[in-house]
Amino acid sequence: MAQLSFYSAEANPPARGDLVGLLCGPSQLVSFGGVTARLSVPVPETWRGRELKKALAERGVDATLYACEDGLLVRTAFRRDLSGLAAVWTSAEAKACPAGLVLAGAALRLWVLAAGFWIDGSYFLRLDPRAVDTHEPLNSAVARCGLPSVVYAPEDGGLGLRISGRRRLARLAELVGRPPSVAAESHWPAVSGVRQPA
Repeated sequence: MAQLSFYSAEANPPARGDLVGLLCGPSQLVSFGGVTARLSVPVPETWRGRELKKALAERGVDATLYACEDGLLVRTAFRRDLSGLAAVWTSAEAKACPAGLVLAGAALRLWVLAAGFWIDGSYFLRLDPRAVDTHEPLNSAVARCGLPSVVYAPEDGGLGLRISGRRRLARLAELVGRPPSVAAESHWPAVSGVRQPA
């Protein structure tokens, strides 16, 4: 059995700090008076919504899954324990990537869970189109994980980080751990875009 990386999602218990991975993607934190904040995560598929609810619950955060115009939305109530995260990720009332952000496997796992998929043999981590100033800092943060990537715009719209190459894909798969469900398997990072049967 291979030894897990210290930074792998499976090597450490779930923690509230892992939620930064959701903010790397299209998620939003709305602050109310600097005292409470609410996290909203848009997801395109039902399995993502269900798994995100579970992942948030594992970190002591209850959420509700709503149907919306563009798909589904996983949303928390306004909570005091999210206000610190909102303060760190906000600058001049806009979403901002904290300087020197370090992403461990559990944070990457949540990003993959919310907004990761395969595209042309590469793995794609969707970015927040409303927070363009976060894109290059997030690209640098992902590179510090040993995952050099490029900012890429697929034909279906949106922007994200594209991770290519067998070694990088293997590193990503190691960091995020196994897929959380059968429904997630075809969308989950692996050594190549063609997932081998178990």
